[in-house]
Amino acid sequence: MAHESETEEIRRKVRSMMPGILEDLKDLITYPSVAFPDYPPQPVLDMANATVATLRRYGLQDARLLEITPGYPAVYGEIPAPPGSPTVMMYAHYDVQPARKEDGWETDPWTPVVRNGRLYGRGAADDKSGIMIAAASLGVFAGRPPVGVKVIIEGGEEAPDHIEDYVAAHPELFSCDVFIIADNGNLMAGNPALTTTLRGEVSCILEVKTLDHAVHSGSFGGAAPDALVSLIRMLATLHDSHGDAGIEGLHSYPSPAIQYPEELYKRDAGLLEGVGLIGTGPLSARLWSKPSITVIGIDAPPVTGASNILIPHAAARISMRISPDADPSHELLLLMDHLRSVAPWNVHVNVSEVTRNAGFVCPTVGPGYMSARVSMESAFGKAVEEIGAGGSIPLLHALKAAVPAAEFILWGAQDASSSRIHGTDESVDLDELERFIVAQSLFLQVLGKGK
Repeated sequence: MAHESETEEIRRKVRSMMPGILEDLKDLITYPSVAFPDYPPQPVLDMANATVATLRRYGLQDARLLEITPGYPAVYGEIPAPPGSPTVMMYAHYDVQPARKEDGWETDPWTPVVRNGRLYGRGAADDKSGIMIAAASLGVFAGRPPVGVKVIIEGGEEAPDHIEDYVAAHPELFSCDVFIIADNGNLMAGNPALTTTLRGEVSCILEVKTLDHAVHSGSFGGAAPDALVSLIRMLATLHDSHGDAGIEGLHSYPSPAIQYPEELYKRDAGLLEGVGLIGTGPLSARLWSKPSITVIGIDAPPVTGASNILIPHAAARISMRISPDADPSHELLLLMDHLRSVAPWNVHVNVSEVTRNAGFVCPTVGPGYMSARVSMESAFGKAVEEIGAGGSIPLLHALKAAVPAAEFILWGAQDASSSRIHGTDESVDLDELERFIVAQSLFLQVLGKGK
């Protein structure tokens, strides 16, 4: 663990800063920075400028906008390393998922509210908390940390963006010894864990055509195949009887040692009474290291206004999470070939690629990783575990390609048990946020001492 007196000094400093940190995070939440197409751009641009202003207030005087074309600007800044010291690059993102109160939020998603020690609002956890972890950890040192620091706050993580191309074109801006990716979190607030694997994701669109026009289901049904029925039969083959991915040859990563508590998962997922879980093997493996398949959209006539016809055309988008070390091109090919092979009745089928993103395996050796474990243990007062994550962060591969020797630390204040990122009533535990600011500040200090 870090030296106790140093830990307490940083802990006291962060605690004294928390009222201001809370107000700054509340302010950031008020910007509806949804970077999806067809959403207004001005709130996103305003959020970018607010991020610059926030970082400057905490000591990153060099904070500025980087134009990412096409896409929204990233926020960037750097503090040169003292002689002989390593450099850390801190990552977060300022764009968020869409949110409307009518979707089921208890309060307006853009009006931050504190209840029972948690701050509610879209982006409170994912990932405006990450911005504040970066800013506040610099503020602890009054903008003069014991290591070099670079900060990159992305503006299009949740939506199509081109920052990966920018990284490839400007690798010198991202040169560092350690990346801190503050876009993750613990299973439960107060239980420290470093994320060491991320699943990848591939997706495709399956289109089925059977007729050149809709016809009366009474006059023609029973002989001519219906496109929607055909599509349903094909989609039903994506899982076996246990609910595991039913595609031969998909890769799986070794099961993690940690066990994901089943009752915690059921509660967090909102599983309805009596509904069973799908898949086999440890729950942590099903969520972090094995492939899983989801149908995330279907084009078909809506129930309201449905007519007695045979449907001539139907389509679905299929998303598949792949194991952290799987080749996304290979896994996507297996998915697309499987869909073509199960088409019934010689229906016309077209399968087209949409996304192809690799997972990530974080090395768990090196001075950066060991410093992170020491700092986290000191901040939380508990032993640190290693967990995986089911989601993807495509930028990590671009950063790895640009800086092959750099280490990666994946953590953040998004506790899986309650934060509800991407969902209604997203929130961040304020004590957890404080602990991570302490941990990241300690990390800078510990890493600087190891120079």
